Amino acid sequence: MDIERGRVLRWNLYLGGHLSTCTPVRVVDSGPEGLLLWLAVGSPAWHAVLPPGAHLRDIPPQERPAGGYPLRAGRWHRGNALIHQPAGASHAVWWLFSSHDGSGGFSGWYVNLEHRRRDADDIDVLDLELDVTVRPDRTWEWKDEESFAAKTGHPSYWTPREAEYIRAEGHRVARLAESGVFPFDGTWCDFTPPSSWALPELPPRPVSPVLRDHEGNVARTLR
Repeated sequence: MDIERGRVLRWNLYLGGHLSTCTPVRVVDSGPEGLLLWLAVGSPAWHAVLPPGAHLRDIPPQERPAGGYPLRAGRWHRGNALIHQPAGASHAVWWLFSSHDGSGGFSGWYVNLEHRRRDADDIDVLDLELDVTVRPDRTWEWKDEESFAAKTGHPSYWTPREAEYIRAEGHRVARLAESGVFPFDGTWCDFTPPSSWALPELPPRPVSPVLRDHEGNVARTLR
């Protein structure tokens, strides 16, 4: 189903089933092949409040609060990005724009391996840890291989068999980069959003900072 260009959706990133970030994104393009979203630097966001110096992916599930971490309003400061979410795929491709103040040009692609679902205006993304970075010359490398391997087999993450499928998905997208075909063919690398697209407002505080399955357990998958 097509979504009108410019519509604001909420991108919710979960690590190990716990919410890390919730921030608004705008629809650039949509159709049966998937969604293309614009995430603008400076967009308001909800961030998990973690112990000092901690990253959510590094906190063992058994040490996390059962109800999730409290959330604090802030801003998205990791630079502008276009996010392509192909329908039915276990990855998203990000076009990264280098400057954190929004003035930089295209600096490469980032392949985020993930499960996701859309419910009305919410896009829930369950991160699968392993990622692929693709440089402008289309050379690529794995990212976070060690932490992906460490989580493999843990009951809160993915089985060894599932890990094979996750890695295969990364290989499949990397081969697209090597071949220089979409989304790595130069399309969208010069994108600039319409001047009328002001930063969206802070969305309502997410009701639950934890994704749960039908049995009430912290979600391990969205499929």
